[in-house]
Amino acid sequence: MNVKLRDPNIIMKLSRLGSFHQSRLSFLRSFLDEFKNWDFNKNLFELDKNGYGIAVYSFKKKDRVYSLVCFANEINDDERSDRVIATKWDAAFTLHDGIPSKKDIQRLRNEVPKQEIGRLSYKELTLSRANKSVRIFNHVVDSLSNGFQPSLDLLEKVGYLYRTTAVYGSGKFGLADRFRIKNREEINGPFRLEMMLVYLVRQFTFDQVNHVAKLRNPKKAVKLDKKICKNLGIGNSTGLGMAPFIVNHPTLLNNWIFCRETALKEIREIKKVNKKDSDLFKNCVRNSIKNITSWNTESQYQLKKIKNLLKDVRKFLNFVEGEFNFETDYPFNKIYLWLEKETCEECIEYIVSIMMEPFDTIIKPLIKKMSSDEEKYFDIPTYRTIKDLKKIIEKKYPNILSINFDIEENNKKFWFISKNKEEPRLADRFKEKGANLEQPLAIARDIKKLYKKILKTKSNFTIDKFLIDNSDLRHVVRRAFIVEKFPYSEIQDNTISEKTIPIDMLRLKLSFFGALKFDPRSDKWLRICMFQGAPLPNELKNYDEQWVYNT
Repeated sequence: MNVKLRDPNIIMKLSRLGSFHQSRLSFLRSFLDEFKNWDFNKNLFELDKNGYGIAVYSFKKKDRVYSLVCFANEINDDERSDRVIATKWDAAFTLHDGIPSKKDIQRLRNEVPKQEIGRLSYKELTLSRANKSVRIFNHVVDSLSNGFQPSLDLLEKVGYLYRTTAVYGSGKFGLADRFRIKNREEINGPFRLEMMLVYLVRQFTFDQVNHVAKLRNPKKAVKLDKKICKNLGIGNSTGLGMAPFIVNHPTLLNNWIFCRETALKEIREIKKVNKKDSDLFKNCVRNSIKNITSWNTESQYQLKKIKNLLKDVRKFLNFVEGEFNFETDYPFNKIYLWLEKETCEECIEYIVSIMMEPFDTIIKPLIKKMSSDEEKYFDIPTYRTIKDLKKIIEKKYPNILSINFDIEENNKKFWFISKNKEEPRLADRFKEKGANLEQPLAIARDIKKLYKKILKTKSNFTIDKFLIDNSDLRHVVRRAFIVEKFPYSEIQDNTISEKTIPIDMLRLKLSFFGALKFDPRSDKWLRICMFQGAPLPNELKNYDEQWVYNT
């Protein structure tokens, strides 16, 4: 049986992309799998009684070492901000290539807490900063110092002690350029070093609260229970900054989605599924109910999605544990077809993620295909003709060609970079100034503009001649030739429509990171938790790979 890959014109709609969930393909999970056999060490821990100072953690295998260097700082409450333009944070971090020397540490002590206005070197690979959830942090320290564990109810509502506000890499602020390290096998997957940094920061937060509690009350203090530690992650506040990334990295986006779609296709093509794998799948679905019901948010939009997801997952469980027989041929294909007919988009994509859990032999080879050498596809084939371009657009963008951009609601918004906040923003074209500073993120509109232009151009005209007089359309000409080869490289939707929900774009990327429990604070930013439920560093060698569903 040959199952077709799902249609990009359906899957690449924002409502569908905004329904994606973490899976075995997610970067934090592939990071844990890659580094489970590395040796973890706490190399340095020099904090004062208030928890301020420096710490160093490392992963080592043979001659390769990666070290997280942590600087915990004292700041006033009114100096604490999650905005990109903040200048002080509770802690600042860098991932160092190797074991840092005393000279390195002194240099980093001067530069890392400054973040963007500091300067790193080729020895540093990633850079980040984080703020405490002050209420939770203080509650945990107070509890431990008095000899008892903190309130589980309070911890579950937040899910972390610290939240990061940025994680940088690939040459920014003097960090090592990607070309220096891209051939290292252990970090071949996307964002693997960023995931390592966040994971080690998580461990630092546990060590810091234990340290402060112990020095506050040496005779009575207890350590934070390991089960509680596992159920805490690292928070993150994510705004519109992620949205341009999705648009500006088309081949990378394609590879992420293509691997996910390939995994689904191959799972649907399995003729006979053994009982061990079917039981694992059903257990993960069953156990995942706990995650859904513990998902805290005040967003009415998200609460509605959670309610529908919970209803449909329970409906699916009744189906798969009742009338459905896994001994039938091609059971996962039948399951998928049932999902499409009977459940919402959020549930479809949720179960698609869980389908991957039993099938290592399908998933692990795909993880290695999720990076992209984007520069290889940047050049425009100028020898091609307008006839070629017209065929590509008609085949690859049929839904976009049907959008009428003369209607105000389809041309309502524009993307720009805030001068004061230095962050991407979305504004109303007809009520706010600044449309002349619009970023080239309205791909649907520009494709339609390109199509109208080529309809008036001779079909045998070559692309180089066309671009001489239409250089403003160069970016979408390039994208059209990219989508010809990479079917999932383009969001098949209007990113400037009045109805656009920007957090759909954020959720797409965060699902591939491995985020859990999306908590929108508006339609433009949300909070998430990473590594919640994940094994601790000293547990990695024998951890449960389905930890997401078993916590």
